[in-house]
This record gives sequence, structure tokens and C-alpha cells, in this order.
Amino acid sequence: MSSDNGLNNLSSADRIINTTAKSSTPTGANNKRILIVDDEEDIAWCFKIALECARFIVDIFNDPIKSLSAHKAGVYDLLLLDIRMPHMNGFELYNKIKEIDDKVNVCFITAFDEYYDEFKNRFPHAEKSEWFIRKPIGIEALIRKVESRSELQLKHNIDQTDIYL
Repeated sequence: MSSDNGLNNLSSADRIINTTAKSSTPTGANNKRILIVDDEEDIAWCFKIALECARFIVDIFNDPIKSLSAHKAGVYDLLLLDIRMPHMNGFELYNKIKEIDDKVNVCFITAFDEYYDEFKNRFPHAEKSEWFIRKPIGIEALIRKVESRSELQLKHNIDQTDIYL
């Protein structure tokens, strides 16, 4: 009878996470930095793993207040902010971060449509489909959305740049 401590019997989920963790170290100078703030740890970690596999550099916070205190201007190419969180919702967090970094790019994460009216009041000229990630979302759709949103910000920054010759 062999003694098995469970280390040799990894579940398929454990194998996927272990394989992903080994291959998810981003390399290269062109990686975009993403900040995820979601009080649901499982969702934040799933998003992090998926985006790191797509070569993004990802930091996560589960507490919006801690994320705000750690935020530095110009560090992130895109913020993924959950709307419904304790202590401070995603819209409030975005407004506070915007005071620190006025060029910040954001995409809100939500499983609820109830925030659409508040979104339209805060951002009357914004297109909802560009600013939201609806949970649940598949990994490929998440990656496409993040790539699309971060490219939109890059184009905006180029359009806004003054060039002196």
C-alpha cells in the first residue's frame, strides 16, 4: 500500500492553475499594466490569471480603500473596477483615483444592470459597451475587452499629445 499525501492527485483545476502559474510570467517591455479591484477574491484571481496568460501585468486588490492608498499616477494602463464593493463603490473609487491620475482608463465590472442610470449620470457621453465588463464573462471575451479598452486609451493618449518640432 502506497502512502499518498494527495500531492500526486491534483484535480484538473489544480493542474490548470499550476500550468497557468508556470507560464504566466509576462516578459517583454510592451506589456500593459492592469489593476483589478474586486472584493470577490476568486473573481479577481481568475481575471488575473487569464490576463497574465495574455501577457498583461496584473495587480489585484480586494479592498477599494487599500487600492486607493496604493495608487500612483501613470502606473496602470487600465483599471478594472467592480461596482458593488463594501466601503466604496467602483464609481466612487474611479472618481478618487481620477484626482490622483487624470489620464486613468477604466472599465467597470458588474453582474447587475441596476447601475446603468448612475453610470449615465456620471458619464453622459460615454458608451456603456466600452466601459463595462458584465459578469459572468468568458476568458477570451475578457481578454478581447481589455485589449480593446487599453488600445482605445493608447489612441486617446496619442491624439491628446502635443508634438513639438
